[in-house]
Amino acid sequence: MATTAQLFEEPFDADEYIERLAWRTPGGGSKGGAEAFDPKRLLDEFKSHIEELKQLDEKIQRKVEKLEYQCHGEAKEFAHKVQDLQRSNQVAFQHFQELDEHISYVATKVCHLGDQLEGVNTPRQRAVEAQRLMTYFNEFLDGDLRSDVFNDPDKIKEAADIIQKLHLIAQELPFDRFADVKAKIASKYHDLERQLIQEFTAAQRRGEIGRMREVAAVLLHFKGYAHCVDVYIKQCQEVKKLDGTRQSDAEQYLKNLYDLYTRWTTALATKLTEFNLGSDKHTFLSKLIKSIFSSYLESYIDMEREYLRNRGAMILQRYYDSKNHQKRAIGSGSIQELKERIRQRTNLPLGPSLDTHGETFLSPELVVNLLQETRHAFERCHRLSDPSDLPKNAYSIFLLLVEHLCVDHIDYALEIGLSAIPSSDAKNANLYFLDVVQQANSIFHLFDKQFNDQLMPLISSSPKLAECLHKKKEVIEQMEVKLDTGIDRTLNCMVGQMKHILATEQRKTDFRPEDENNVMIQYTTACSKVCAYVSRQVEHVRKSMDGKNVDTVLTELGVRFHRLIHEHLQQFSYSSMGGMLAICDVAEYRRCAKNFRVPLVLQLFDTLHALCNLLVVAPDNLKQVCSGEHLTNLDRNLLHAFVQLRVDYRSARLGRHFS
Repeated sequence: MATTAQLFEEPFDADEYIERLAWRTPGGGSKGGAEAFDPKRLLDEFKSHIEELKQLDEKIQRKVEKLEYQCHGEAKEFAHKVQDLQRSNQVAFQHFQELDEHISYVATKVCHLGDQLEGVNTPRQRAVEAQRLMTYFNEFLDGDLRSDVFNDPDKIKEAADIIQKLHLIAQELPFDRFADVKAKIASKYHDLERQLIQEFTAAQRRGEIGRMREVAAVLLHFKGYAHCVDVYIKQCQEVKKLDGTRQSDAEQYLKNLYDLYTRWTTALATKLTEFNLGSDKHTFLSKLIKSIFSSYLESYIDMEREYLRNRGAMILQRYYDSKNHQKRAIGSGSIQELKERIRQRTNLPLGPSLDTHGETFLSPELVVNLLQETRHAFERCHRLSDPSDLPKNAYSIFLLLVEHLCVDHIDYALEIGLSAIPSSDAKNANLYFLDVVQQANSIFHLFDKQFNDQLMPLISSSPKLAECLHKKKEVIEQMEVKLDTGIDRTLNCMVGQMKHILATEQRKTDFRPEDENNVMIQYTTACSKVCAYVSRQVEHVRKSMDGKNVDTVLTELGVRFHRLIHEHLQQFSYSSMGGMLAICDVAEYRRCAKNFRVPLVLQLFDTLHALCNLLVVAPDNLKQVCSGEHLTNLDRNLLHAFVQLRVDYRSARLGRHFS
């Protein structure tokens, strides 16, 4: 066996390497063949391999030194490059400083020039504005408004600015000489004011907030600005949108109620608090808002619950219809249901399991829809409920979520999943219950997040907190019972499948080969197929579980896996070479057990590997092996039982070593 660097690529097992070297060395591993055991040849072979390993180490060391030398040279070259870059950067920085000083000098000159231009331009602008106003004033004086600004409806903002300034100027003119023009300006002033208020009202009805803000800014300089506020309040008090949807569309009604209450009334109250409304202005505004919406808030929670109940039922039914699935009556009390319950909790063959074709009946889209509806309900409940009723209302919404999500969907899927788990003796069974576990856990995490993020703030300081926590605990415990039952029965199916593989693939002649000197395999076909199956199931468990549940389930699977192999090996008798094959099989099982990453499972297979050594060790060395690290604490009857599996047990009188 050539010693190269490839031998040490991962995964590398030193024990396995030594065992194979000893086994393949002539006279190194045989006990009863044509060539007797030769320890000197084995020692020479080990020394030869040690020399090869030393040479390989020296070769690698020379390569490391060469790479270190190259690295040192490249480091020096890189350092020179960095120094050159630093010098270049210093030059660039000096140029940047000079440029910055020049820019500052130019900026100072520009600012000075701007100040001079502003000093010249401001009087000029004032003169132009005065000339413009005099031109418009002459039009009122002549009685002929010729300018487009007074005749084009799109220029109402510009016209309002002009007429507001002309109105102020007219107030300073003598009444006896300019009575007629003052009356014309006042008439146009009131006409534009009326048009602006009408435009504000129309924009509010259309919901154009930007246009309302623009018109209000123009009206701010008019005497009738207070009429704008009155119109706004009057419009806010109209709740025709609610009355129109109260009976016909519950969803739209709830959305409109929340929208009007939050965006309009509460927003207006926030603005009004800026004014002097007395020392207890918050209480006054709160009572005012409640009085406006009192008839709608009194029946809010009843409509919310009714809507959520109907909406949740519709979402669930729509999902099951898409699967062409008619929901089964779980726990109806019929004979068939009783049989199914018994089969779920035992291994009794009470008929075939339910075939769901791998469908978990758990839908992330459905869950998102239910949680989204509940989130909106919690938001509405927070804003629309009276503070004294808020915890009670939030709890009633939570109960509906539990009913739809946890009972009607998750719990139902678990019941169907349990019904679909095959019996432990089924062949090539589809163990999809682990997929149900994975999806159920993911869904419950979303449920738990909504509980903490949206429900807890509404009930944290009320007695309803204890009721919610108790209900949540009750739901979790019910789910865990069904999950534990399903996982236990799934593990039984896995072990049953392993047992089936061993029963069909393991032959009695595997461990009593006809030609002891011509055995070329490293481990048996049965071992290979079982390990492949177990590895797939371990990965399936890891993908389906999270947290400590992974180790818990893998520990249980590993213990059952070990128990099966332990009992399986005790069904055969072993020749010397057959015992070596059994050791190789157990070594492969042990390597498979490493995938569990559970110390207990690996320890069990270490002990089983040590027990298999009793199948090949020389009779005189039995006591020494039995006192080894892995076997010293085992029951002597168990040790004796393994020794009895040797074909030479009676002829070699091995029993006397346990007397």
